[in-house]
Amino acid sequence: MTPSGDDLQFDWRRGGAAAGALLATLILLAMVTLVAMSNGARDSALQGERHAYDVNLLTRAVDASISRAEAGLGRFVLDEEVKTSGNIYYSQWRLAGQQIYQLERLVRSDPEQRQRVMELMRLYQIRGEEFALAARATVAKQGSGGTGYFYQAAQSPVGVDLSVKLAEIAAAERTLLRQRMEQTKFFSAQADRLTDYLSWLGVIVGLGAILLGFVSVQAIRQFAYAKRLAESETERAELLEERVTERTRELSEANVALKAEIEEREAAEAQLRQVQKMEAVGQLTGGIAHDFNNMLAVVVGGIDLARRRLNGPRREVLNHLNNAMEGATRAAALTRRLLSFARSEPLLPERVDSRELVSGMSDLLDRTLGERIHVEVDLDPDVWPIYVDPHQLENAIVNLAVNARDAMSGEGLMRITASNQALTANEVGDVRAGDYVRISVTDTGCGMSAEVMERAFEPFFTTKPVGKGTGLGLSQIFGFAHQSGGEVGIQSEEGKGTTVSIYLPRTIAAETPVRLHPTVQRADNEAHVPGARILVVEDDPRVRSSTIEALQDLDYDPVACSSGAEAIEIFANQQFDLVISDVIMPEMTGPELIKHLKQSHDDFAVLFVTGYFGEGETGDLVGHELLRKPFTVGALANAVAIALSRRPTEPRRTGGAAAAG
Repeated sequence: MTPSGDDLQFDWRRGGAAAGALLATLILLAMVTLVAMSNGARDSALQGERHAYDVNLLTRAVDASISRAEAGLGRFVLDEEVKTSGNIYYSQWRLAGQQIYQLERLVRSDPEQRQRVMELMRLYQIRGEEFALAARATVAKQGSGGTGYFYQAAQSPVGVDLSVKLAEIAAAERTLLRQRMEQTKFFSAQADRLTDYLSWLGVIVGLGAILLGFVSVQAIRQFAYAKRLAESETERAELLEERVTERTRELSEANVALKAEIEEREAAEAQLRQVQKMEAVGQLTGGIAHDFNNMLAVVVGGIDLARRRLNGPRREVLNHLNNAMEGATRAAALTRRLLSFARSEPLLPERVDSRELVSGMSDLLDRTLGERIHVEVDLDPDVWPIYVDPHQLENAIVNLAVNARDAMSGEGLMRITASNQALTANEVGDVRAGDYVRISVTDTGCGMSAEVMERAFEPFFTTKPVGKGTGLGLSQIFGFAHQSGGEVGIQSEEGKGTTVSIYLPRTIAAETPVRLHPTVQRADNEAHVPGARILVVEDDPRVRSSTIEALQDLDYDPVACSSGAEAIEIFANQQFDLVISDVIMPEMTGPELIKHLKQSHDDFAVLFVTGYFGEGETGDLVGHELLRKPFTVGALANAVAIALSRRPTEPRRTGGAAAAG
């Protein structure tokens, strides 16, 4: 039977509907596949973003661990007794190595980043060897401990190379992060577009399904399934995007907080290192000066005795002795400058009118600075009085003026001002709250960089050429100001000039000063009281021997002992006109000995001899004579004669008349 035209037409429609349904299904499947691929690409890009964040955080952690290790080593080197600092250095340095190893594992898939991390490992090992030298020297206490190695390591370029390499790794990872964020954005937009197309296709398929009826039921079901799947994937993608956004915000906030904490900790550690460094150097110079002055006392006393006994044709020997005496005197002057920085130089404070003192220095400054420096002096009319050593204050002002002249290359304008100022606690350095007189020296020279300002008060640090400065000027001013209860401040800008200000506390009433004798006295100016009985208390046998021989050469009757206990035993059985005592002695100090002797006898004079002052000991010497080591025989003769002249009763004599000059 041959099919009719209606049957053929019906078959064509059914075949067309089936073909249309099949085509729509294929298009739907293709678009679903594209959506899935876009979501997968977006997930991969998001994973890359998380990897970049991990690498960046780990580079910051490595940098922080290295900084903490270096800070711990610095504290350990400067104070070997603090074992905690050494443990901090060791643990933080090992932690930095572990973090670098983790970093290498993270970037293994990136050849360029892996090469950078391998270079970072090499720099880390070199830096570890530099720090290990300082740590081992500190533990072994070789020389001055690990201070030299630590400072050498601080100057090494390896530390800078480490920071640069970490920054390079982080910068490369940030570049990859930006690329992956662009990829994420691109695939997200592509997925959104495909979803829109998929929605429109669903509408078309739905309309077609209504027209085709039961013939397209299967196609409609497939479309509905595909639509639900697409909606599920879209919701999943949106949820994932929200979580990524939230995580990104949390990481950003954590990064900001971590950066602020690191900066605050680095500032605190830098300030702590500076304070510890200054205190350590101060203690070091004080101890060195003590032993150095004892040796110089022997040198100066012995040379001076030999020089006094040479005469006639021995002029050449006398010249050599004079040169040796000059060298020893210059060494003693250098020691006094170290003591000033260590705040152990005995001062002679008195009530000072700063306006009158600065005004009276005009001629001295003109001669010192030369005609090409124009000095302007601006002094408030009602400047408060201060209680300081006027000679030390004059030396400080002259030192500041000379530094200002050098900063201006010997030509320019210099201003010296004095004014009253009320300071709060720690407003300038570690100054206490109260009223202060501010004496400032301002120049129009080259100024200081931040690095130079930070190290300006370090002893032996100078920016002047070799032979032009010792680096002790500002450190001596620093020690003088702190010993006087004040502070020093610096304001400077490169290319515009510098202002150095000394803040000294205001005083109302003056105290009785300590009478300090000069350490050098001309032979023709010697004064002596022959025959006086003198008890010499000195723990150093060489200083004791040279002092006894000098007193005998001056026609005195000296008796020597090495400790306070021995002096008390001798004093109980004999009478003396004068007691010469060292200030710093083991078991019993000089002031403690005099207090004990004064309880039973009050008819003898007192002369203290010292090469070093401990903190807080100046008050025990008020009202007594003081002679600083090293001293010449002439200075000893003058100090002994003045001390005997202030004795409550006349000194005993073995014979002859008393003489004083």
